[in-house]
Amino acid sequence: MADMSNSGLPLWQRAASYAARAHRNHFRRDDRTPYVAHVMRVALTVRDLFGCEDPVALAAALLHDTIEDTTTDFDDLEREFGLEVARCVACLTKNMILREPEREEDYDERLRHGPWQARLVKLADVFDNLSDAMSERKPKRLGKNLSRCGRAIDLAKAEADRHPEVARGIARVRELMARVEAEA
Repeated sequence: MADMSNSGLPLWQRAASYAARAHRNHFRRDDRTPYVAHVMRVALTVRDLFGCEDPVALAAALLHDTIEDTTTDFDDLEREFGLEVARCVACLTKNMILREPEREEDYDERLRHGPWQARLVKLADVFDNLSDAMSERKPKRLGKNLSRCGRAIDLAKAEADRHPEVARGIARVRELMARVEAEA
């Protein structure tokens, strides 16, 4: 199911280009890996590991950090990709004007009440972040990432019966968590 725009390009392809431009000067924690690699891996995780071809989920995966980490705002995403994608990305964006404990509660609440695609993308996001933390072998980061994985699973559980891709996502994140814990 290709969601084509007037440009003739599928939604995911337009989102990939937009994300690459938005994150063009950003790098991951290692200061070597272009940040866009993360959003591309998240999208591939959604599609290939979780088996989801939903255009909104794939676009949101590619764009999930644009509001939080770039000059992009909700209106920009709505104009470029539509309200459904913009809402999904907004659910994946932390409100940085709140203190951390309040910010995390607000974030979880918005994810809980947002579209199922946002919870699926969150599972892919924590999967990728935990994979990165595994390669660094930093116990503090691993613990924090394991905790975030647990939160993402808790938020997504209610969708597992309605959306098989969410059930697969939960299973994949749990498998990775078990591997990390076994190696610790």
